[in-house]
Amino acid sequence: MNERISVAVLGGSGFIGAELIRLLAAHPQVGPTFVSSAKNAGQRVGQVVPGLRNLPIGGHHMRKLDEMPTVDVAFACLPNGVLPSVLDEVSDRASVVINLAGDYRLREPDQVERHYPASAGGWRQPIPYYIPEFAPKPTAPVLNLPGCMAAATIYALYPLYQADLATEDVVVDAKSGSSGSGTGSVEHPAVRDGNVRVHRLHGHRHAPEVRQALTDLTGRAPQLQFSTFSLPVARGVMVSAYGRLKPGVDGSDVRRAFARAYADAPFVRVAGGRTPMGMPMLKTVVGANVAEVGAAVAGDRWVVVSALDNLIKGGAGQAVQTLNRIYGFDERLGLPEAGGWP
Repeated sequence: MNERISVAVLGGSGFIGAELIRLLAAHPQVGPTFVSSAKNAGQRVGQVVPGLRNLPIGGHHMRKLDEMPTVDVAFACLPNGVLPSVLDEVSDRASVVINLAGDYRLREPDQVERHYPASAGGWRQPIPYYIPEFAPKPTAPVLNLPGCMAAATIYALYPLYQADLATEDVVVDAKSGSSGSGTGSVEHPAVRDGNVRVHRLHGHRHAPEVRQALTDLTGRAPQLQFSTFSLPVARGVMVSAYGRLKPGVDGSDVRRAFARAYADAPFVRVAGGRTPMGMPMLKTVVGANVAEVGAAVAGDRWVVVSALDNLIKGGAGQAVQTLNRIYGFDERLGLPEAGGWP
């Protein structure tokens, strides 16, 4: 392809929008980037997001969404509930819309009303829930990507249920850094710093998302106890999941299932080894478009740990990975594969 892809980032002042701008700026096949921000229209990108001020796009101005030109791909990083009101307008100006918010993740009306009440209302056709590792090249005009904790949990559980190795009852605890709360978080840094606390023990909106996705992917619908916690770090998600194996299943079956599930997935790495340092950790994934998963079995009990960067593999990086698949590029193009160390 000689002509570079034109893109728009809608909601460029949020954490995921800013990370997406950074990744797109380094992508060799992406050309002009339009950036919108309802609150910061007219300001330079680098003024609003200081981390971008040393890039050429840092000197560009953020615009109002209704100024969006015709583009190849529009990335919607808008607050939940905003896209449904503007999707017709955006889709008329973009060949593909990739939504990173939660508006269309859930299908059941009662679940949408409970978890995304401002998003209720749907669109004129079904919007696929798209995870690059588990679906072919996308062709729909609008795609919805998973939430960060949901993605980490799906990566952890998919091999077990795809291979029909585990019983239905699963306990999941998911821990997230402060950027998962978005730029509108009101939690004081003095409360977050040095503290690990409960976020939500029951009723988190990613629980029905995970259950729906696993049902679609594997035909199994695990019964999830899904609890979330806040970590004193800026970014990163770590999920620990626990359950029991079916009779006759052992650790070798689990190892084979994970190896098969991710043999052709360049950004999901099966970690492990004889020491805890070989298992997934935040330091090895933060800054990278990589999810690590590792399983351990003792008798009929299994534990799976997964980790990813919520802003990259759980957000902006997965969006760029999807763009690469749409256009037939190498899936790794423009995406970092190593985290910062130490």
